[in-house]
Amino acid sequence: MRNSVLYLFVLLALFLTTSCEEKQESDRAYWIETMTRIVDPVLNNLAENTLKKNMPFESLSDDTLRQQVSYLEAVGRSLCGIAPWLELGADSTTEGKLRSKYIRLVTKGISNAVNPEAPDYLVFDDRHSQVLVDAAFLAQALLRAPTQIWGKLDATTQQRLISELEKTRSISPKESNWLLFASMIEAAMLEFTGDCDSTRLYYGINRFCHEWYKGDGWYGDGARFHFDYYNSLVIHPMLTDVFAVLEKHKMAGAEHLKSEQERFSRFAVQQERLISPEGTYPVVGRSIVYRFGVFHGLAQASLMEILPLELPYGQVRSALTAVMRRQFNAGNNFDENGWLKVGFTGSQINMSEPYINTGSLYLCTAVMLPLGLPESHPFWSEPDQEWTNLKAWNGIDVGRDKAYRK
Repeated sequence: MRNSVLYLFVLLALFLTTSCEEKQESDRAYWIETMTRIVDPVLNNLAENTLKKNMPFESLSDDTLRQQVSYLEAVGRSLCGIAPWLELGADSTTEGKLRSKYIRLVTKGISNAVNPEAPDYLVFDDRHSQVLVDAAFLAQALLRAPTQIWGKLDATTQQRLISELEKTRSISPKESNWLLFASMIEAAMLEFTGDCDSTRLYYGINRFCHEWYKGDGWYGDGARFHFDYYNSLVIHPMLTDVFAVLEKHKMAGAEHLKSEQERFSRFAVQQERLISPEGTYPVVGRSIVYRFGVFHGLAQASLMEILPLELPYGQVRSALTAVMRRQFNAGNNFDENGWLKVGFTGSQINMSEPYINTGSLYLCTAVMLPLGLPESHPFWSEPDQEWTNLKAWNGIDVGRDKAYRK
């Protein structure tokens, strides 16, 4: 009898182990399936020189000039999210072969985007200030995939891309998170050319670090504090990436990387706590139609491996997967041609701002950064775990939430 019971326990353990492994595989597969479904229309059309021809312009604005720059929005934001995954490179696995395909699409697309003779030659000059924003997301993508994006571009395309990024220097950023767009572009210029406009590089990061930090991991978006997701969408990710370049090049300001990472780590804890037991999160602040892209911060903290011990990788993966499934299962988020619709859980254009359009929505891919961690990494290999809110509402003692006071 005892042997029979033991045998049943062994079978149960094997079943649970197999179920967990299948679930871990399905999480990563689901993320990749979701990511590629989102970016396919952008990357395929850009590679075929048909982005301007086929991408819709859904917006509360009827500004035709904004439509001209919306294509760079879609490209820069898509690449910003997909870059770490591409940086893993091609290999003989099914996923590695898929990455090979997308690396080719991206490099071919960028070549078209900066070729003055191409139908999809994109606007990088000062005809519209929005260009500064999305050139920065493109620059951030280059820094996130220096081998598989920048390194795979031919010399002519590299030079053309640098020339296009230089054009953004004629755009004066607003006294807000926009300052970091200028800093990000100059950080990329420093990394890939060895030269930069040091005034544009340092002005934004100095404002945030020395004047606009409000405490407990939060910055003001300018001098004032705004209760929205811009600390995640822009501020923490770009501050961290710029400081990392300064540290690599042993430049002044690199000493701030450590304190920024500590603040970022605290912010990641708070972001995870925003996810409800049902996989929802507060609908608050502007640009909410960037959907789960508002977890750019938590995603990058995972990619950078700066999550505190209290926040296991498997817990974060489980929480973010729940958000993705909840948000994309809640409504029809794509049009008949596969382009994202303006909305939060479907088509809800009045939840957006006039500066938002179809291209803007592709910042949702920022949540996909952990795909840049290999499948063997604890983010993917740890078993499913309940996240903080799910634990607490299930009666589990999750301990105190302590403010970061440095």
